[in-house]
Amino acid sequence: MHTATLLLELGAVIFGLGLVGRLAGRIGISPVPLYLLAGLAFGAGGVLPLEAPEAFLDTASEVGVVLLLLLLGLEYSAGDLLSTLRRQAPVGVLDLLLNGLPGAAAALLLGFGPVGALAMFGITAVSSSGIIAKVLGDLGRLGNRETPSILGILVLEDLGMAVYLPVLTAVLAASGAWQATGSVAVALACLAVALVVALRFGRVVSSFVTGQSNEVTMLRILGLALLVAGLAESVHVSAAVGAFLLGIALSSDLDEEAHRLMEPLRDLFAAVFFVSFGLSTDPASLPPVLLPALALVAVGVVTKLLTGWMAAERAGVAIPGRIRAGAALVPRGEFSIVIAGLATAGGVVDERLAPLAAAYVLALAVLGPVLARFADPVGRRVAARRRAARPTAR
Repeated sequence: MHTATLLLELGAVIFGLGLVGRLAGRIGISPVPLYLLAGLAFGAGGVLPLEAPEAFLDTASEVGVVLLLLLLGLEYSAGDLLSTLRRQAPVGVLDLLLNGLPGAAAALLLGFGPVGALAMFGITAVSSSGIIAKVLGDLGRLGNRETPSILGILVLEDLGMAVYLPVLTAVLAASGAWQATGSVAVALACLAVALVVALRFGRVVSSFVTGQSNEVTMLRILGLALLVAGLAESVHVSAAVGAFLLGIALSSDLDEEAHRLMEPLRDLFAAVFFVSFGLSTDPASLPPVLLPALALVAVGVVTKLLTGWMAAERAGVAIPGRIRAGAALVPRGEFSIVIAGLATAGGVVDERLAPLAAAYVLALAVLGPVLARFADPVGRRVAARRRAARPTAR
């Protein structure tokens, strides 16, 4: 591609993403569904197909996944992970099963096969940490009593993905049960090492990464993240898991600085990742999977409401808080698209999986924040009705 054409099209893509992000901020929703819609509109079969530089988009998408998972890992200290495991483990396991099994069942019914069922399990199981964090911040609920329960579920989902992704990667590579078992063992060993390093040597890691200027610190963090992701990929653990574990290993001393330096890079490359996924999905493939997607959306809302209610109830939160917790967990987003991208990249699974995942994430990424806004008044009404019904029951 000629340099002028490359720069023009690349500039158009990035500037367009900036406009889409601003629109999302204006209407008060996550930009993820709009990035996906933009990709659908300008990809093959879209309204205005764009000959985007594929080599750049593919590489930038890989970097986007690494940065998404790196900053997600930075959200959780090793101590938080261990305390959450002790407190919310039963609900976390139930959350993964209740939300993942409907996706797997739908894949089998649609003829996606066992590998497609494994991919759909992850796509429907995991809530969007990014969207949820934004919604909680926008609604001023970060200090609410139910918020630790929500974060506990998210932590356990992410830990579950640290085991799930190596299995999926090995299965997609058709490397057999032995290789899959080995990948899981390596992932668990890496998780244990990351927790030990974070607990005992966090300050050493932070001092190694921290430089004399913001530029040096940013380059060291980015370089180390890519190195760890590459090493993880080379032993079939998944680059995403490697980046997530590195985020955990970096001590809380570096958390705020790393977020400040890396968030702009993450937002850029993550936006490219989402739009690239949309570009690779033909809009004409969406109508055939629309009904299954809507059915999964309905089931996914109910199951997340249930697990959020149970987690908040376990923490002693009142009824309005339980409903808020369930509604907050509804959105799906970045992790679901990462899994769909991994599953469809090698051409192993049914080609309908990508549009099904896109439709599912689009619906819940928009519906989730809306439900979260209305959860508070609904919760108060439910609590008031229960209080009013008690004297009658006597």
